Amino acid sequence: MFAFWDQLDSHQRETLLGEIALANCENIRKLYEQSTTQKNDWSALAQRAQPPQAVRINDRDSPFSAAEAQAAGERALRDGSVGAILVAGGQGTRLGFDHPKGMYPIGPLSNVSLFQILFEKIRAVGQRYGAKIPLYVMTSDATHAETEDFLQWHQYFGLSADDVRLFCQGVMPAVDAATGQILLADKGHMALNPDGHGGMLAALDRTGGLAHIKRRGVTQLFYFQVDNPLVQICDPLLLGYHVLARSEMTTLAVAKRESRQRVGNIVQIDGRTQIIEYSDFPNAAADQKNSDGTLRFWAGSIATHVFDVAFLERASRNSDALPYHVARKKVAYINDKGIHVEPAEPNAVKFERFIFDLLPLAERAIVVEGEAASWFAPVKNPPGDQRDSPDTCRAAMMVLHRQWLSAVGVKIEGNVPVEISPLFALGAADVRRKIKPGTAITQPTYFQ
Repeated sequence: MFAFWDQLDSHQRETLLGEIALANCENIRKLYEQSTTQKNDWSALAQRAQPPQAVRINDRDSPFSAAEAQAAGERALRDGSVGAILVAGGQGTRLGFDHPKGMYPIGPLSNVSLFQILFEKIRAVGQRYGAKIPLYVMTSDATHAETEDFLQWHQYFGLSADDVRLFCQGVMPAVDAATGQILLADKGHMALNPDGHGGMLAALDRTGGLAHIKRRGVTQLFYFQVDNPLVQICDPLLLGYHVLARSEMTTLAVAKRESRQRVGNIVQIDGRTQIIEYSDFPNAAADQKNSDGTLRFWAGSIATHVFDVAFLERASRNSDALPYHVARKKVAYINDKGIHVEPAEPNAVKFERFIFDLLPLAERAIVVEGEAASWFAPVKNPPGDQRDSPDTCRAAMMVLHRQWLSAVGVKIEGNVPVEISPLFALGAADVRRKIKPGTAITQPTYFQ
């Protein structure tokens, strides 16, 4: 790390020393050694895994009815005890978009950004229940400044500035896979990477977010990611099941559309709920089926959770609450001669934390199933891709909005595209109050 020290000016030296101080090099050394000696036996874990106990759609065995859960969730919203956490540290690089992903224009007709849709959903929920819902937005070093400028320019899409708090996730150095040496991005900087969405907890605590949440009287936090505009933010039904079950962490599951779908697998191991990434879950386990032909491991995670704040406070005091995962990636660096290298193959080890690793630590954790078509349309792959792309997301949004309109007797001609702003409606019930049955839609229409 000091190979080019003599070539740095005083400011560059100070910056590098600051990065080294924050990096905790002894911890990096231990993590690298563990990555070369300790391997998770995913096959053995999968053999012990069971499908999770879950509140499933139309489940008649749940200890609470949907009506009871809905009422409990609405009470929590009205009394101001619910906040939200938006994870928005990613860039739109894979989308060919050189900005924070939240700025990506996704509205099928409106072309509004992911940020606008998600912020307006929170605004609409707050208006419905007469509550202020504080929103905590996690950014990264790469996206923080531009995200802050974008949100300020758009006046937080109608949310009060007092109700939006941005905080930046931490970083971890990338190390050379062969030697364990920390890589340099240039002569005065380490090759640093975000520490994963699991870094949310430490970052929230470090920046005073947990203390702020406590001062606001928030006891439950709805957690979601920026790339899914269908997510039903602060859904009262999900919140209600969480509250009534006295759950410390509740996870929203959708039924996987195929056995090897690229979502986390929610399972139960030794009585504890946890999530195993699709890349770690053996195909032999993923492909198992029940006698009726349905998937045995049906529950896919869409990175949507509800946290009890007291649980997060307890976990924040345990530095080992969230383990580091190892990812082998291509990381650009400068070699010992100061030459910039763009590797053709994975050359580095990155360390990151996943927020779902809190699940096994929760004394009470529940899984609630949601309908995929009304909860999940992620934007992950580039335009033109057949799965999880802007094209498939926009199509899913329009299908859902057409369903809302059709359900209340609105007649849509052919495949006329429609889009509904969250400020106009969050569901069919809102549409019913605003559009007369029998209304005909004959041209592309954006309801706002």
